[in-house]
Amino acid sequence: MKPLIMDLPYPSTDKLCRDVKAGNIISFAYATLRGEVTATLQYVFHRFYFEGTDKEDADTLMSIALAEMSHIDLLGKSMLKLGVPPRYIQCPNTEVFYNASQVSRATAPVKMIMDDIQGEMNAISEYQKMLFVLKNEDVSAIIQRITLDEQLHLETLKRLLAKYSQ
Repeated sequence: MKPLIMDLPYPSTDKLCRDVKAGNIISFAYATLRGEVTATLQYVFHRFYFEGTDKEDADTLMSIALAEMSHIDLLGKSMLKLGVPPRYIQCPNTEVFYNASQVSRATAPVKMIMDDIQGEMNAISEYQKMLFVLKNEDVSAIIQRITLDEQLHLETLKRLLAKYSQ
């Protein structure tokens, strides 16, 4: 199974150097309550419920989870190069460790997909806010590329919602 991502390469992290401000900005997307780790866990959880009824839709959710894992990897590598440790915390610059409290616990197909759609819309919005304040063009390119995947996920989920809302 492949991640559901755009057919475009991710920008390299090779040119990144210490930029703690940029690292802190993108850390919100990493492993915070509304970050990529939460998204991954939510897609895997929802996939379990679809496996019994529609294997293809379950695979779609898992493909999105794999894409989110790619984002975790890219963000973590970027943060390290920027001088910010990739930590599992509820909010950047705190010592409150991550928990899964924001993972949707819905089990009805329409509600699960709606929660996933809301998560993608939130992610896109947060990435756009980051782009507004980022001054580092190399980091901005990475965030722009991740945003393209999130937009693909959103469109895919909207098609799933239409299927289950009939």
